[in-house]
Amino acid sequence: MATHEVTFPVTDSQEILKLRAGDEVVVQGHIIGIRDRTQIRIFDQGQEPPMDLRGAFLLHTAPNVRKRDDGGYDPMCIGTTTSARMVRFTEPLGAQYGVRAICGKGGFPDEAIEPMQRLGMVYFAIVGGAAALETTQIEEIEQVEWEDLMPECLWKFRVKDFGPLTVGIDAHGGSLYRDVQDAAKKKLEELYARL
Repeated sequence: MATHEVTFPVTDSQEILKLRAGDEVVVQGHIIGIRDRTQIRIFDQGQEPPMDLRGAFLLHTAPNVRKRDDGGYDPMCIGTTTSARMVRFTEPLGAQYGVRAICGKGGFPDEAIEPMQRLGMVYFAIVGGAAALETTQIEEIEQVEWEDLMPECLWKFRVKDFGPLTVGIDAHGGSLYRDVQDAAKKKLEELYARL
């Protein structure tokens, strides 16, 4: 297990390929907040995203924010939401838009492993309930698009020392989620054998 610092958006695919399942990562640069309704608009309704997603890190979130008099937003609570229900968007995000990292709660099922490996993507696990800490690591909300979907808009966050995150699925076919399931299944088989 290694520790890495990665700045997003990434322009060199080696930045992603050096990450292995179980590694710890701290993120700098920019993160794009996205959620169900945003991805439905892109893929089911055929609207091009108004942000460049090449090399991006996408955070599954619908943040709690405060609108300022100048029209901008201040982060109040930027937490994550469960990722598994959005797994169907993984392949097109990588193939069509060049997304390189996705992060949320609860992990991705095994069906995400192959497209993430083929497209050079990773899934970052974040501690559930850590929204208060995450919010302090967001320096500014720089851009908001599709405000009619509030709070499931596209959000561009500038971050500093975001994390630490754990690489849950890497671009080499490694998955902590699969490994834990396999280990649990083996342990159950051993327990049943003793009965």
